[in-house]
Amino acid sequence: MDQDIVRAHLGPLADKPHMALAIAHLGAPGSADTIPTPAAVIDLDAFDRNVAKMAARAKAAGLALRPHAKSHKCAALVRRQLAAGAVGVCCAKLAEAEALAAAGIGQILVTSPIAGPASAARAAQLAASLPDFRLVVDHPDAAAELGAAATSPIQVVIDIDVGLGRTGCHDAEQAAAVARAVLAQPSLRLLGVQGYGGAWQHMEGANARASAVAEGMQKLTAAIAAIRAEGGAVEVVTGGGTGTFAADAAQGVLNEVQPGSFAFMDTEYRDALKADPDGEFEQAATIVSTVITTNHPKWVTLDAGLKAFSTDGPMPRALTPKFEACRYRFFGDEHGMLSRPEGAPVARGERIALAPGHIDPTLDRYDVFHLVQDGILVDIVLVDARGASQ
Repeated sequence: MDQDIVRAHLGPLADKPHMALAIAHLGAPGSADTIPTPAAVIDLDAFDRNVAKMAARAKAAGLALRPHAKSHKCAALVRRQLAAGAVGVCCAKLAEAEALAAAGIGQILVTSPIAGPASAARAAQLAASLPDFRLVVDHPDAAAELGAAATSPIQVVIDIDVGLGRTGCHDAEQAAAVARAVLAQPSLRLLGVQGYGGAWQHMEGANARASAVAEGMQKLTAAIAAIRAEGGAVEVVTGGGTGTFAADAAQGVLNEVQPGSFAFMDTEYRDALKADPDGEFEQAATIVSTVITTNHPKWVTLDAGLKAFSTDGPMPRALTPKFEACRYRFFGDEHGMLSRPEGAPVARGERIALAPGHIDPTLDRYDVFHLVQDGILVDIVLVDARGASQ
């Protein structure tokens, strides 16, 4: 990757000393070792293999693939997913969609309901500017707000609560009411339904996940029938995730799936999925840290602490072979504690790659991703929608 292109893409970030150092070594042998840490590093070959594997699984199951970009919020990675066969991407929030749209991504589904005229106006602006923008609704008032804000047709999907109770129509009667409200708005086009079982994704055991999915799909099927009884079209049935892909495909209710973490993986998914087919993806994303202190006889101190990882999942796990048996603990905002490897000395400056406990909120802590192939830093890309939670 040309250094001038990277500088132009990164904008003011490129002028920061740590970033300038990394850019200066782009493409050089061993340049991955010059990345200032802690850093979010993507093994580009592993990422592409993960993306290709999921695309092949979806194609074999007759499912459209719309990966969730909330995992990475990065337009450069979205483009690779679209090139591999994805029909579009999902965003969790309007601000994520706005950031990716500004970076040239045009096929977006916003998977969280919005509320209020101001959000409806933002959604209407996206619908008017993108070739394929769609968003979920789960209340009749949302249809009225979107209808009032629309300056061009807006595609909507009715969100159905399939068991989590977080968002979505709780039952078929609510789904029918939302369908009537959508159909009453001339500017809205009803595409179908969404049913996402977030609580199922990290259930341990394929049988447990399959049982939960089967129960949830009964609720989704009932909602679909109620919407069709109101005269609503249900062309798109979207949902699912990394942990439930096999069960989702087996049920045959969805025709579009939304997995996201498969492209990167984390220790939470590793612990839940183990050797199940849904977990057969490589660890493509790591947080690379540096040993900064070796003075204590029982542990060493890393430069990656609470600010480097999400803290809501399991502890980060060391992947560098020498340290695989070592245990990580948070050691403050800036620091991590890692037990010493048995029988092996540790030097200041050694680099250690760690798998995050929970990938999505970990990657959201970084301004850029460092893309690496065979130990060579080949690109630095913006996390375009970092912190975009509005």
